[in-house]
Amino acid sequence: MILLMVYQYRFDKILHIKVKEKDEALSFYNESVRKFEEAAEKLYSLLKKKEDMQSHQSSRLEKGLNVQEIRYHQQFIVNLEKTIEHYQTMVLNARGRMNFYHEKLLENNVEVKKYQKMKEKDHQHYLKDMIAFEGKQMDDISIQQFMNRGN
Repeated sequence: MILLMVYQYRFDKILHIKVKEKDEALSFYNESVRKFEEAAEKLYSLLKKKEDMQSHQSSRLEKGLNVQEIRYHQQFIVNLEKTIEHYQTMVLNARGRMNFYHEKLLENNVEVKKYQKMKEKDHQHYLKDMIAFEGKQMDDISIQQFMNRGN
């Protein structure tokens, strides 16, 4: 009588849940990276625009500007600085969220690795037990055959 046993990891459902949590954390992290990059790119473009505007204004001042144009440029730069401050705050918040989700992702990765390592060790133990069981079955079969020969 040969008995065939199929390996079933006892924490398979937990491992599946942990993998799902890790994938979800990866998704949140990737989204936070995307939002951070968008905010940072917008901030960079605004800073570049301010720099260009200031250099343009400096070159125009050397050639001579009327008071109305100077006021217009100054008001534009003031508004641009307010927008830049807003985007600096957005970048800081986005970086904070990104770092938070990165930490969560790292924690979930560690959890998944733990369960995968446990599964690997459990499977090796199972294989060792199966080899021992098969050896015992072979011994039992040999004993039966030897006993049958004697009859």
